[in-house]
Amino acid sequence: MEIIKYAGAMTVIYRNVLVTALLLAMLFSLGVLPSYSAEEEPSLPTGLGASQTQGTEPKEPSLPSGLGGSGQKSQPDLPEGLKGGGEPKEQANGRPGTEPPFWREPLGFPIHGFIEGRVGPRLHSDPRQSEDITIGETRLQLETERYWPAGRLQFEVTSDFVADGVTEEGSVDLRRLRLTWTPIPSVDIRAGRQVLSWGTGDQLFINDLFPKDWQSFLIGRDSEYLKAPGDAVRVGWFTDIININLVYTPHFDPDRYITGERLSYYSPQIGRLAGSDNEVDADEPNDWLEDDEWAVRLYRTLGSYSVALYGYSGYWKSPGGQDPSTGESIFPELNVAGASLQGPIGPGIGNIEVGYYDSEEDRDGQDPFVKNSEARLLVGYEQELAHELTGSVQYYLEHMMDYDAYRRALPQGQPTRDEDRQVITLRLTKLLFNQDLTLSVFAFYSPTDEDGYVRPRATYELTDSWTAEAGANLFQGEKEHTFFGQFEDSSNVYLSLRYSF
Repeated sequence: MEIIKYAGAMTVIYRNVLVTALLLAMLFSLGVLPSYSAEEEPSLPTGLGASQTQGTEPKEPSLPSGLGGSGQKSQPDLPEGLKGGGEPKEQANGRPGTEPPFWREPLGFPIHGFIEGRVGPRLHSDPRQSEDITIGETRLQLETERYWPAGRLQFEVTSDFVADGVTEEGSVDLRRLRLTWTPIPSVDIRAGRQVLSWGTGDQLFINDLFPKDWQSFLIGRDSEYLKAPGDAVRVGWFTDIININLVYTPHFDPDRYITGERLSYYSPQIGRLAGSDNEVDADEPNDWLEDDEWAVRLYRTLGSYSVALYGYSGYWKSPGGQDPSTGESIFPELNVAGASLQGPIGPGIGNIEVGYYDSEEDRDGQDPFVKNSEARLLVGYEQELAHELTGSVQYYLEHMMDYDAYRRALPQGQPTRDEDRQVITLRLTKLLFNQDLTLSVFAFYSPTDEDGYVRPRATYELTDSWTAEAGANLFQGEKEHTFFGQFEDSSNVYLSLRYSF
């Protein structure tokens, strides 16, 4: 049986490598990617030829797309209860005054993106899963944008095309399809599919109630895929007194939560770990304009410190209860109010964030099938420890309200949660070889749950276009029903190679 599983895993890896190679060859042949002959060197960008070397300035790299909004300072992000961040405004159509190479616009508009192959085998055999590999995929991301200065309009599209060797299926993940309108300098409106985030945590979220993709985060995809896209309208109003972000989501966008596909999880319904043999059956709110969500952030800078207030009205983003009549997982209504403060402390930067989770359908804590209300706290600190070595620590707390009522209502035989769940995190990041090599480790440890999760990662920029990465997701726990402990058999390592264009 083990030999059969190993052969199946190797087949997935070989298929992934073949698909990646064929896709690269196709893009080169279509002219989307640059192609140079061995005898001929690529021409220099306009203005840098032999006759025009004086008085020219080198082009600067563009900012990563989707990392900000007008007048905002980006902030950091986490899993449910674990990071956040803002978005700087992007420059449309590249940098003004530069003419993209011909291969950037084979269809008449700029195309950027990457192609990536990624594989990741398990470190332990999991009898609840049919594959000994958590990830084996080829991913092509294409993005483009268009700007109309007269109308102050910007249109952006980013989409991923995935050939998945584990499921043997292809899929399209539309990451961005949004229109930005700036009617006046102090207001911008962004409507459509987009990735949103705010808060101060690093891989821990309190007031960031936008969708997360926990499966991507835990199986070995790039950390950018922890943030899932949603369909929303975001209005930003920026003044000298206060800045306001208002986000309306007309249709509930849940997390891409763990369902048993690829990663086994603890099921309280059956009292054991479950996997692909018993995937989560959930009843998600799905009525447009009825099952909607609202989120608001008010923030400003006071001296060197950023202060923010948050509000949210919607639903628990991952299943927060169960319908006893059907056995389906449900998403009870949820309201959240919170605040954050971030700024310099000594030689580093500190942050504190709080939030109160009002579980509207169980405010007295007596319904055993709906999560109780909670108070959450996050305190963090980051500083440079040595040359090109940074470190950060965080303390995170979830305090269950009405704990005595919860204990009385808990069905017999169900594992009991602690009144307080605590998590401590540590991040270390080291840059080497002129910053081409990045070594990092991020560790979670819960002294109350007695479990932990470690994410080591090494990224090496082989050239301006090629990047190699290796990493792992390592879980450990004393009990199989705790958050990290349930994933112990899902520990994995992964490798990836990416070509950006």
